[in-house]
Amino acid sequence: MQQSARFSVLLSRQHLPRALSQSYATRAFYFGVKSKPCRRTKSTMAPQLFPADSGKLIVKNARYISVHDEAIDKLADRVIRGIKEKEINIENFSQHHHHPTAKDPHAVNWIFLIDTLNFCFWTPGADATKWKVDGETGYFALCAAINRAMREGIDITNPSFYSKITVEQLESILRSDTEGTKAPLLQSRVNCLHEVGEVLLERYEGKFENCVRTCDGSAVKLLQRIVEDFPCFRDEAVLKHGGEDGASPLETRVSFYKRAQILVGDVWSCFRGEGLGRFEDIDAITMFADYRVPQVLVHFGTLTYSDELMALLKEDTLLEYGSREEIEIRGASIHVVEQLKAMVRQKLITSYPDIDPKCVNAILLDHFLWDYRRKHASELEYIPFHKTISVYY
Repeated sequence: MQQSARFSVLLSRQHLPRALSQSYATRAFYFGVKSKPCRRTKSTMAPQLFPADSGKLIVKNARYISVHDEAIDKLADRVIRGIKEKEINIENFSQHHHHPTAKDPHAVNWIFLIDTLNFCFWTPGADATKWKVDGETGYFALCAAINRAMREGIDITNPSFYSKITVEQLESILRSDTEGTKAPLLQSRVNCLHEVGEVLLERYEGKFENCVRTCDGSAVKLLQRIVEDFPCFRDEAVLKHGGEDGASPLETRVSFYKRAQILVGDVWSCFRGEGLGRFEDIDAITMFADYRVPQVLVHFGTLTYSDELMALLKEDTLLEYGSREEIEIRGASIHVVEQLKAMVRQKLITSYPDIDPKCVNAILLDHFLWDYRRKHASELEYIPFHKTISVYY
């Protein structure tokens, strides 16, 4: 990808969706202004709803999306086939050559580092060059870059190192296969590393494992701890709804917690639900609402966009983080996968008594859908994906 956070695209007002405003953070992302670091304080307005209930409320009040139960039921059959063929399996995380195993002494801090940086791997513009590392793109390019740094002797998983990392150091660590192409949002990534590194050192002796252990085997407690202690994981928005018959609309703070939930999910997956990864309430974790899984859900017909929203996406219009359109796409994705999980389990109980219905959860469904998109990328190109520049996904 070209030019880190300084994008060469010029955005005129007529090309912006009505929800897109030029806030300070937006200007920082578009034009390379040094963004302000997050303050390590608790949220001044705690979310009223966690992701599952947020998705349900968003769909109930949707203007731009529709959910289709018949298609979800059909997708459930495809998922059951995936379970039988081991496409959907907790073992798959550590079997990927870029991922650590539970025996790796750096595993937990590696996962924490990766999920701190796991956002926005694309650059606007038709002529933008893809950021690649060891031939990989996107998330796996990040994994490859971090693993390369470790092979080169860089103590990259140590918060004592990355809490003081410079933009120049990170740029070198994330260097692309293609000369002149840089990972996007380098300054924002440095800000996130400084923030989380300082907290790990101050509160958890530099080990994310210690943070996990304070939560007594509860995924919900760990999720709450992450978003309270590490603001760059605090993926929230305000949904306006109601207001019929002249009444004042309500405002509800909703949450998606993409990176925070995937952090919990990755610990669970790496340790195969045992030891440090044993969470009695892992079912409370939803899918990880990003910009690629919705594309798959549309492909399977479980989710459709209004003509107005589809036109915006086909024009490659950037949606601001927290805009109504962006909220609805992400919230609907969470809701659809929650419905899918319930339907799969019911079918397993009814027709497949030899398969434990607990073998599937939203984490594994997300893995399946995300992998499906990568395997069928060219086939899914006819569906535009929404584009939002954000540190949250």
